[in-house]
Amino acid sequence: MIENKKILLIYNASQVLTLRGGLQRGWKLGKLGIIPNGAVAVEGETILAVGDSQSLLANYPDAEKLDAVQQVVMPGFVDPHTHLIWAGDRAAEFTMRLQGKTYMEILAAGGGILSTVNATRAASVEELLHQTRQRALTSFYHGTTTAEVKTGYGLTFDSEMDQLKAILALDIEGPLQLVPTFLAAHAVPPEFKHNPQAYVDLICNEMLPELAQWWKNNQPQNSLPFVDVFCEDGAFDLAQSRQILEKARKLGFPLKIHADEFKNLGGAALAAELGAASADHLVKTSSADIRALGQSDTVAVSLPGTPFGLDEDEFTPAKDILDAGGILALATDINPGTSWCESMQFILALACRKIGLTPAQAIAAATINAAAALNLANQVGSLEPGKQADLLILNVDDYQHLGYRFGINLVSKVIKRGRVYPV
Repeated sequence: MIENKKILLIYNASQVLTLRGGLQRGWKLGKLGIIPNGAVAVEGETILAVGDSQSLLANYPDAEKLDAVQQVVMPGFVDPHTHLIWAGDRAAEFTMRLQGKTYMEILAAGGGILSTVNATRAASVEELLHQTRQRALTSFYHGTTTAEVKTGYGLTFDSEMDQLKAILALDIEGPLQLVPTFLAAHAVPPEFKHNPQAYVDLICNEMLPELAQWWKNNQPQNSLPFVDVFCEDGAFDLAQSRQILEKARKLGFPLKIHADEFKNLGGAALAAELGAASADHLVKTSSADIRALGQSDTVAVSLPGTPFGLDEDEFTPAKDILDAGGILALATDINPGTSWCESMQFILALACRKIGLTPAQAIAAATINAAAALNLANQVGSLEPGKQADLLILNVDDYQHLGYRFGINLVSKVIKRGRVYPV
């Protein structure tokens, strides 16, 4: 016997932003596929139909109805770069930065990432879950329905695995859907301060093979997690980044890279060469690297919350990336040191002011293109039949309020896999 799934009809929306048609490259960015007086029919966890309200009301007269009168309906935000899981905080470092210390100076003094490493190493999986859960819920109720989450605050295999296990547990717990990334190459741990290459070799020769085997034994139903590396002065140089990513690729892991946050080392071009899903940060990216990204399917992920959090003046050269035909996405980079921000809405506001995007472009960069940065553009990021039913209902009647307004939550309801969560 086949169980009939209940149909939910969200109708009467002032605008339904479908984002249909796949990822948006170059200056095609910003095509929202707006349906005035639109409606979305959801069956179970899946979008059944999208169209005008009159037609869908006629087609599904017995559906459960949700009136979105004079509200915008759009895909849930996808946040493709977060460090959501950590222990402790670094509030004192904020004061240090205000007194003139740079991020790299704080890192060299034992602060920065290494401060969070110490706190995270000391935390149990249960404590990591406790500290992260509220951040995850805050992200969700501000409209993020899918988020990538990195390890990277343990820098030993056991501690990195504790973070990975916490990510997997939170994903099962929901409602926020989490996509894991293994980032043992986030910083050189204190134990290897005088021999960073030995740590790189440890990642390649022991950590990654052990992770692949653990995943095969414990998560055979799920795709392998991403492997990421922080390619930057004071972290891992270009040759070390290549070594780690090539080993990961050989083992079957999909790839990501932190590149060009403070200095251009060639990480973005390396990502394009290796077929990485994304290259992230991209503040100091050279013209040659931008051209490489534009000729590839590697998504350029801008994190405007980070230079904002560091009170810096330089942001991702978004227009140059669009000129080159690149695929531009947005993310929060939520982390305890430089961008403690759970709200993709605020990231859209920054993107409009600091990297020159229109609200429509920012929305596309935070939905369908962000999904592409996680290899999920065929599942989430747009409102199309057959895709996962991840939607937002905004308490405004025009999408342009996103980006225009900031500091408040414009989401009135989040719908995740067909389930409605009032905010």
